[in-house]
Amino acid sequence: LSARKPAWLRVGVPGGERYQKVRETVRGLRLHTVCEEAHCPNVAECWGGGTATVMLMGDVCTRGCRFCNVKTAARPPPLDADEPRHLAEAIAQLGLDYIVVTSVDRDDLPDGGAGHFADAIRRLKAIPNLLVEVLTPDFLRKDGALETVVEAAPDIYNHNLETVPSLYLKVRPGA
Repeated sequence: LSARKPAWLRVGVPGGERYQKVRETVRGLRLHTVCEEAHCPNVAECWGGGTATVMLMGDVCTRGCRFCNVKTAARPPPLDADEPRHLAEAIAQLGLDYIVVTSVDRDDLPDGGAGHFADAIRRLKAIPNLLVEVLTPDFLRKDGALETVVEAAPDIYNHNLETVPSLYLKVRPGA
């Protein structure tokens, strides 16, 4: 067996013009990405290709899932009311035609952040030819949260199931 790793397994060093443009745009508008917050090893490939998965509602989650690398706190900072507008500005500047929007869990909010998600979706849908996929939290089963997001009409509504129900309490407290 060769000691060399195959090319498809190697992760490149972040760089290049497109990577820099995504990085500068995201940081300039104070947006958070899963790419950075979760220390994704594919950031060079995705940002170099002009793709980013944006994370709404800040960079602090109210849960402490053992499989995640995002910061946690019982009382995270308040939502940035300008974040949905900044997100739409960034996506328009980057000229993307597909965006995935996800978030931290914000169990401290009355609607779990569903209204914030809906505002972002409506602003993104105003960009011509942009497809919007959302990957939402469970909103801690708060009444009306799911309907609020669905009514904003994302092109794709997605939701992760990280584990089976019998393991929730062990690997995903609060789920």
